[in-house]
Amino acid sequence: MAKTDTLNIRIEPNLKKEAEKTLDDLGMNVADAVTIFLKQVVLTESIPFEIKKPKYNQETIEAIKEALDMIKNPENYKSYNSVGELMEELNSEDE
Repeated sequence: MAKTDTLNIRIEPNLKKEAEKTLDDLGMNVADAVTIFLKQVVLTESIPFEIKKPKYNQETIEAIKEALDMIKNPENYKSYNSVGELMEELNSEDE
């Protein structure tokens, strides 16, 4: 048997759980998947898949801009101390 080395990584528990389920369905474990990935890195001398920046639709882009503006300029936005306070104002607008 070939000598082995240990690789310790930190990963979000939910991501690990979801990946393990998918890999199990494919008949392999995380160690097998990492080994395949690393062999492909060596073979291709690159990341063996395309990595892209996510593309957001215009509505999402505007929401991100608004959220960033809220962080930078909180004085320009109304805030609430509780969900109940927010709901009270929303309900009063309907009247």
